[in-house]
Amino acid sequence: MDRPAAIAQIREAAKNIALQFMKIHPALRALDDETTTGECLKAIHEMTVQLELIKKKVGKLERTDDSTDL
Repeated sequence: MDRPAAIAQIREAAKNIALQFMKIHPALRALDDETTTGECLKAIHEMTVQLELIKKKVGKLERTDDSTDL
């Protein structure tokens, strides 16, 4: 697998992960437990931050590759 294919795969996986996070969020209220809901929301937020970090690093790498083509 070359770098562009790896970047595309990582982006697609990140997109799918984010979509799954969005499915978890509304279901938490149905647990009817404020403590659990709060802790889970915090964990989802932390995972989202980490996922965004991955996307940022991959984007930076991609831009570096693009700039060397000039």
